[in-house]
Amino acid sequence: MRDGFVKVAVAAIEVTVADIEANIAKIIAVIDDAVAQDVRILVLPELVTTALSCGDLFFQHQLQQKIGEGIVEVLKASERSDLLIILGSPIIVCGALYNSAVVIQGGRLLGVVPKEHLISPCGIDQRRWFVHPRTTYRETELFGQKTWFGTDLLFKCTTMNDLVVGCEIGVDLYNISPPSSRLAVGVATIIANPAVINELVGSRDYQSLLTRHQSAKLACAYLYSGGGEGESTTDFVYTPHLIIAENGRCLAQSIDESGVLLISEIDVERLALERRRRQITACDMSFTSIPFSLEVRPTTLTRTFLTHPFVPNVEERGERLERILTIQALALKKRLQHTGIKRVILGLSGGLDSTLALLVCIRTIDMLGLDRSSVIGVSMPGFGTTERTRGNSEASAELLGIDFRTIPIAEAVAQHFKDIGHDPSVHDATYENSQARERTQILMDLANSLGALVIGTGDLSELALGWATYNGDQMSMYSLNGSVAKTLARELVRYEASRFDEPLRSIITDIVDTPVSPELLPAKEGSITQKTEEILGPYEVHDFFLYYILRWGFGPKKVLRLAESAFGGTYTKKELETWLATFYRRFISQQFKRSCMPDGPKIGSVALSPRSAFVMPSDASADLWLSEVDSNFV
Repeated sequence: MRDGFVKVAVAAIEVTVADIEANIAKIIAVIDDAVAQDVRILVLPELVTTALSCGDLFFQHQLQQKIGEGIVEVLKASERSDLLIILGSPIIVCGALYNSAVVIQGGRLLGVVPKEHLISPCGIDQRRWFVHPRTTYRETELFGQKTWFGTDLLFKCTTMNDLVVGCEIGVDLYNISPPSSRLAVGVATIIANPAVINELVGSRDYQSLLTRHQSAKLACAYLYSGGGEGESTTDFVYTPHLIIAENGRCLAQSIDESGVLLISEIDVERLALERRRRQITACDMSFTSIPFSLEVRPTTLTRTFLTHPFVPNVEERGERLERILTIQALALKKRLQHTGIKRVILGLSGGLDSTLALLVCIRTIDMLGLDRSSVIGVSMPGFGTTERTRGNSEASAELLGIDFRTIPIAEAVAQHFKDIGHDPSVHDATYENSQARERTQILMDLANSLGALVIGTGDLSELALGWATYNGDQMSMYSLNGSVAKTLARELVRYEASRFDEPLRSIITDIVDTPVSPELLPAKEGSITQKTEEILGPYEVHDFFLYYILRWGFGPKKVLRLAESAFGGTYTKKELETWLATFYRRFISQQFKRSCMPDGPKIGSVALSPRSAFVMPSDASADLWLSEVDSNFV
């Protein structure tokens, strides 16, 4: 339960219709298994004590009496741990029979939640046996205990404030206004659904879609425990279907398996932060909050975390990358049409970012039906420019058919050093920044001369770290890559390279493989000496930090834990700690460069534009975060 993670499980058992003793024995065996695996919340299927397909046997006195005895057995078995158990069972309240979710912990009956929607999409009408709830909640006595009964019950963990559980049952989810929507407004971060729904061709895909959609819409976790094995097949076939979803993502899924725990960890802290961002929850006093506690102890993570969260997954990568490039091109197209400008100009360094910007500019010019000579690429070799980068920029420009120009800056910068009295042998910030600002001046003045728009090439990762010269490469007339992370930029350029014939494909692939460098310090034997990732740390790690810090608002301890999980076999904990401190220090201190950044399209959930994405004062203090970093995460 550290860092907001709680281990949960869903399971189905092979029921025997109307044999409550056999079913209870299997339920208790699953509970014991969950306790042995340190699960904290367990959800079992709808009507698991009796089976759903009992029909009019639900009216039999013997069955109803045995249900009560079975629940008492489960209550006794639950005394051995603090596991929160949610299972489906018929329950008699005030003389009426309800299809209910029973919530149990440590020998206590915390509450009983009745099913609200008793008619399923396939036409099964459970109103023949069960009563529709007519009250939102009430206090009552069941099995010798005082408890709560009703549809608006929330089970709130006193040892983890963000852990609040609400229940709906089976086809409640299918309704146009499911109870989970109401419960989420009442601050439930986890929705438990004990279910048994008959299978039809394609129905499992539909259920998966519904659970993921509901978890995304409500920014919650959805624990769907769909039973079925052992149910009567007189008219329908029921098969197990288990799903654990979180905020639109399926963490785990199992079909046709009974007696096996499907386990994952839910990040309730992440869900709570997302809800505050989206303002989903409201303080509604119409709900009854029922407290329970879980012992706080470390949770071993079994779920995985993507090392490159900005990069689309393999299954949809091509489609997503194509869409990103199109969004960038459409944005630039609109800016050119609005201004009436028909030419674009950008600096071509032979590096990743300028190549991405170039490829997007070509897409845009092609969309507008203009000649590719409308794209002006300028190579401005300086003190650190290598033949590799210079040659790649020249060759790619020629093969793409753009207007390419070379303007060396060494003499102009040397004169500038004389003018300001700087010793050129001192390779400090003045030495580096003078080159960046000279290049920007050339581009701006050429743009005025040629009637062109200066395209900025810096990416999201560089903006986050402030790895740009103020009023140098930080400035442009339109910033195309400002919301594209470095890891995503690599994939975008690699994707475009795959679409070209040789030799252009090889040239652009070599650009992707070239070490990231501003090339502001003199080369050594023709090779790049100033490698950004050797100075700041790997961009893939900084992009990971960027995503979890900005998108989710996680603190240093949690970000480090996730990074260890994602990169544990690649980087040491000490390296990750060092780079995390670098990220926080630079991210906070370099806001002034972002406060006046030029316009540019937002293409993802994480961006740093002060107008549309991220608002922060330029003089904020980083002490709150750095103090946690510097404490060595004790």
